[in-house]
Amino acid sequence: MTNEEKRDSFEPKDSPSLRTELKQEVAALPEAGPKEANPSALTPPEKIETAEATEQQVNGDGSHSTPREPAPKPDDVPSPNIVKPVPPEKQRRFFEERPLPAIGMVPRVMRNRTRREVLAFGIGAAAVATGAAYLLPQNTLSRLGVRRDMNSRGKEWLLNNALLLDDDVAEALYSNNRMVPTYTRAQITPIKNNYNGVTPEPWYISGWNLRLDGLASGLSVSLDIRKLMNHFSVHEQITRFVCVEGWSAIAWWAGLRFDDLLRAYPPKSQAKWARVESSVNLDNSGSPDPYFVSIDLATARHPQTLLATHHNGQALTLEHGAPLRLLVPVKLGLKNVKAITRITYSAEEPRDYWAPYGYSSYDGI
Repeated sequence: MTNEEKRDSFEPKDSPSLRTELKQEVAALPEAGPKEANPSALTPPEKIETAEATEQQVNGDGSHSTPREPAPKPDDVPSPNIVKPVPPEKQRRFFEERPLPAIGMVPRVMRNRTRREVLAFGIGAAAVATGAAYLLPQNTLSRLGVRRDMNSRGKEWLLNNALLLDDDVAEALYSNNRMVPTYTRAQITPIKNNYNGVTPEPWYISGWNLRLDGLASGLSVSLDIRKLMNHFSVHEQITRFVCVEGWSAIAWWAGLRFDDLLRAYPPKSQAKWARVESSVNLDNSGSPDPYFVSIDLATARHPQTLLATHHNGQALTLEHGAPLRLLVPVKLGLKNVKAITRITYSAEEPRDYWAPYGYSSYDGI
């Protein structure tokens, strides 16, 4: 077969019906002018689309393919005016909770992942138990059957630095505008007498006064309870008292704000700390054991820090620190000195009663 015959065999041949339709369409066309020699330029779009729709493609073996579906007419296309715009999704806030995405997973993969997570949890639990055993006191370890001495300088260093980190975090989170929760009188609960030692006898109350040192005036000021009650406004609050031993109680307190005392008797300009003392504190044998704590002036100026004179609507009793005690709801209970007798302001952090025993010096909640 020659090349021309091969080419003729692959060229599509018009069927009689198709040629007849094309001749009729050409005959129906108006006569073109000199500049309109191309008949397709005058053919209406509907006619061209109809012709293209009826034209059949012929395969190489001479068979006819299925005619294409006619393209939609312009009238069938929906008008853009009736398409309603889709409103954009409402912008979510940064901290707004988002729905959890649905996650599909093959059961075999899920089983393998579950095994790995259980194994990782077991290893983590064992590591935590080992670390806890290392940090427990030697007496506790002995009761648990561990005879080996676990005390070391590394253990002391780790615990001390953990306390310092806790203090740094508590101080960073402190805000003069952050208030602890307050409660109603119906929520009041009994509070323990938690003197550090023996509750003193009332012998000291008749000669009691509060001494202020480290003032901007350079003088030492002595105030009795009547002067405190008469020269300062009384504020009430019902807050939770949180003890370092693990218990807490809700109590109703009243007294003057520490901040009001600082305004009336301002400390030196460089002062950042206050040492609060109680010289009437006794140890377990009844011997004098002066109690003292350090408190930063930022906490002393907190609106809920009081020099309390009343408890549950009554004047303070000996058990609760008569005639004047420190109440700091944003600190642990060991900072709430009973029967305070002296306040000294300083630029450097003063010594704290419990710090040599490994307790934190900031003790923020």
